[in-house]
Amino acid sequence: MTAEKLAVEPSMAARRLLGAALWSGPVGVRIVEVEAYGGDPAGPWPDPASHSGRGRTERNAVMFGPAGMLYVYLSYGMHTCVNVTSGPDGTASAVLIRSGVVIEGVEVARARRPAARSDLDLARGPGNLGSALGITLHDYGTALFDPFSPIRLELSDPVEAAVIASGPRVGVSSAADVPWRFWLSDSRAISAYRRSPRAPRSAMKRA
Repeated sequence: MTAEKLAVEPSMAARRLLGAALWSGPVGVRIVEVEAYGGDPAGPWPDPASHSGRGRTERNAVMFGPAGMLYVYLSYGMHTCVNVTSGPDGTASAVLIRSGVVIEGVEVARARRPAARSDLDLARGPGNLGSALGITLHDYGTALFDPFSPIRLELSDPVEAAVIASGPRVGVSSAADVPWRFWLSDSRAISAYRRSPRAPRSAMKRA
C-alpha cells in the first residue's frame, strides 16, 4: 500500500512528501515545504513541539492512527493547517504541509485567495495552502490514499537528497532548533522562517 511509504520515522516521512501532489476537488498542489512532528514521551519520537507531545486527546487522535490520514486544525483560530499522519498505526507523528505550488485549478485557488500577490503566493505558508485547497475542519480524518476520497495524496518518486534543504521549524517555542523543516532548495514558493520569540536562544547563537 502507498500509505506504508509514510509509516516511517517523522523526518523520513517529511522528505518523502516533498514533490508529492495533494488534490482537493479541482485544485492540485505540488508540495515544496514540510515540517515533521513526533509524539508523546512514551513513543519512539518524543516531541514537545507536537500536538501529540503530551499524549492522546480528542483533537489529536488521528495522529495516533495509521499513516496517510488528514489531520486538520485551526491556527490562531482562523488558519486551516493541513497535516498528513505518518509512522506506524498506534504511534503518533504527522507532517505539516507548509507550502505548495498550485498545479491545477489556479483560477479556483485565486478566487479563494484574492489577496495573493502572485500565483506563487497562492499556497505559500500553511494557512494559505489550506485556503487554496478549500480544506476545512470537516475534512479531519480523511483517508488520503482512498481513490474515492475528495482529498487525495499522490506520492512522486523520491526527491534526490541533494535538492532537499533543512532547518528548524517555524514558530515553535519547544525543540526550536530541531532541523525538521524540509524544503526543495530550487523552489521559489518557500515560506519565510520566523523563530518564536518564546523560544530559547539557539545553541548556535550562544556559541
